[in-house]
Amino acid sequence: MLSIEENNLLTQTDPGKPAGQYFRRFWLPALLPTEVPNPDCPPVRVRLLGEDLLAFRDTKGRVGLIDEFCPHRRASLFWGRNEEWGLRCVYHGWKFDVNGTCMDMPNEPPEYGFGNKLRTTAYPTREYGGLVWTYLGPPEHEPELPKLEWARVADNQRYMSKRFQETNYLQAIEGGIDSSHSNFLHASLDAFRVTDSYVEKVKNSGTLRAKYHLLDKAPRFTVKKTDYGLVIGVRRNAEDDRYYWRLTQFLLPSHTMIPYEKGLAIHGHCWVPRDDQTCWVWTISWNPEGPLSEEEWKTIRDETFVHAQVDPVTFRPVRNKANQYLLNREKQRTANMTGIHGFASQDQAIQESMGPIVDRARERLGTSDTAIIAARRLLLQEIRDLAEGREPYTARHGDVYWVRSASLLLKRDVEFDEGSRELTKAEV
Repeated sequence: MLSIEENNLLTQTDPGKPAGQYFRRFWLPALLPTEVPNPDCPPVRVRLLGEDLLAFRDTKGRVGLIDEFCPHRRASLFWGRNEEWGLRCVYHGWKFDVNGTCMDMPNEPPEYGFGNKLRTTAYPTREYGGLVWTYLGPPEHEPELPKLEWARVADNQRYMSKRFQETNYLQAIEGGIDSSHSNFLHASLDAFRVTDSYVEKVKNSGTLRAKYHLLDKAPRFTVKKTDYGLVIGVRRNAEDDRYYWRLTQFLLPSHTMIPYEKGLAIHGHCWVPRDDQTCWVWTISWNPEGPLSEEEWKTIRDETFVHAQVDPVTFRPVRNKANQYLLNREKQRTANMTGIHGFASQDQAIQESMGPIVDRARERLGTSDTAIIAARRLLLQEIRDLAEGREPYTARHGDVYWVRSASLLLKRDVEFDEGSRELTKAEV
């Protein structure tokens, strides 16, 4: 349970707010390169951390990210002309380059020299790992890009998607590190009821998750702090004096990795505040050993797991609050717990049902919330440290992100971090 003051400290990310200042110390995903596919193509709106921005690709192919509103009379530059190295406002013709410099001010007499003095807000961008990243913080504290494994693999080894979610970033992260909800929210009815046919089916399964995950609905949590954030060990019972461990990674400020098994694709998220009441959900699937397989592509296309179909302009999911996530009560009665298709849509439905910002003062937490409590404490400490002048270590050390999640069987007397040390090292 958090106090109202602590909840506000964690969830308010607008300019000037402590959590907003914290997020502004990191490079953050801003948009897909395909949103600005060609030089001099139309600009696109980007809302991040409570700021309304505009992205455009100039004649040279550089991506600019500037204040959406012209500093002259605050008209939107979304209607502007992207031409000859800059973006021109159609109201009075003022033109800005990717660095925010005013290149032209045709409605002002040249002898006054206003154009030489004027700049608009502009943020640096980097195209890295199949995304356009931006840094919204002070130039003197510009951090390293995070050396995430998925950002280093070849394009045919990864797939990423972006979707809009109507919740604060924090409850989205909390869903991502909650390893017990999958026994319920994402379960088929056979798995939830542990029917004889389901038990027989998993006996012949080739994956640890199918064999052990859904058969133990009350896992035990162990959380350990690291240089990059937290590693969350979730233990379930297995045979032969062993435990089945699933290790989730939480990497500051808002990256997560879902436990994976050797030889399969790895999946992760980055949850970026759009403003206090909405966020961008970036979902990444990658195979560090080679191109994504046809089976992995089928899972992506079918939207059965972590990706969801979205509107290509707004990135609002096709299954959304307005249409009740295409809930099918007959499917809920006969097939799965929710009647909603796909893990991503199931997660979004539940998280949005909690309201834009959860009233955490009214929660009653249990041992299954150990990871959530640890993540809140860590973020609170990080935000307070920065407010007191201590810069975040993780932001300045991009190499600490060189990790993976994992799932494995270990003897009961082996600590999970010792037994998983080699598996959790990124290799690409």
